[in-house]
Amino acid sequence: MEEFEVSDASKKTKTVYISTIISIALVLLMLGLLGLVLVHAKNLSNYVKENIVLNIIVDEGAKETDVLAFQKELNANPAVKQTQYVNKELAARNLTQDLGEDFVNFLGYNPLTSTFDVYLKADYANNKSIDALKANIAKNPVVKEVVYQSSLIDMVNKNINTIGLIILAFAALLLVISIALINNTIRLAIYSQRFLIKSMQLVGATKNFIRRPFLLYAALHGLIAAFIAIIILLATLIYARKEVPEIIILNNYKEFGFVFISLVVIGIFITGISTWFAVSRYLRLKSYHLYR
Repeated sequence: MEEFEVSDASKKTKTVYISTIISIALVLLMLGLLGLVLVHAKNLSNYVKENIVLNIIVDEGAKETDVLAFQKELNANPAVKQTQYVNKELAARNLTQDLGEDFVNFLGYNPLTSTFDVYLKADYANNKSIDALKANIAKNPVVKEVVYQSSLIDMVNKNINTIGLIILAFAALLLVISIALINNTIRLAIYSQRFLIKSMQLVGATKNFIRRPFLLYAALHGLIAAFIAIIILLATLIYARKEVPEIIILNNYKEFGFVFISLVVIGIFITGISTWFAVSRYLRLKSYHLYR
C-alpha cells in the first residue's frame, strides 16, 4: 500500500514538473520570437530604406561613354549602395512585357528615356541627404532630371520610428507578463511540495539544505524549457526561409546566438529566483497554515 502511495505521489510530481517545463517553454518561445524581431529590427529597417529608389533621367543627347563614366562616379559615391542602368530599349521591353502589347509599334517610336535606378545606403535614406546628393548629381551634364518621392521617404522614416517604439513597449510588457506567468507556474509546482518542505524543516534540515535541490531542479527545468523553445524557434525559422526566401536578410547567426543564449539565461534565472522565493515562503509558514 505504501509503495502504491509513493508511486502515485511520484507520478503526480513528474506530471507537475512536465507541465511546468512545457509552460515555461511556451513563455520562453514568445520571448524568443519577440527577441528575434527586436535584434533584427535594425536589419529590417535598413532593408526597407535601401529599397527606396532614386530615379535619374539621362539626357537623350548624352554619349554612351559619358553615361558609363557617370555610373562609375555614382557607384563611387559613399551614399550609394548600388545603381542599375536601364536604357530606353530595355525600358521599352519591360513596359511591353507589363502591358502585354508592343506600344512601340503602335506609336511608331519609343517615347521612353534612359534612366538610372539608384539605391542608397540606409544611413543616407533621408530627405536631407538625398537633397544634397540630388544637387551634386544635377550638376552633371548627363543628367536631365532627378526624381524621388520625398513624402514617401518621410513616411517610411516616421513609420519605422513609430514601429520601433511600439515594439519596445510591447517587449517590455511581454517581459513583465512572462515573468509573472513563470513565477505563478513555479509557485504552483512548489505548492504541491509544501508538506515535503515543512517535513524536512521539522526534522532539522537547514533552509539552504532544503532550497538546494529545488534550485537545482529549477535550473534544470529552465534549461530544458529554453532548449525546447530554441528547437521550436529553429524549426520556425527553417520553415520561414523555405516559404519566404527574402528572409535571408535575417541570416545573422551572431544575433540568433545572442537570442538563444539569452533564452537559456532568462529561463534559468527566472525559474531560480521564483523557486527561491516560493520555497522561502513555505519555510516561513507555520505548519497549520499549510492546510489553508
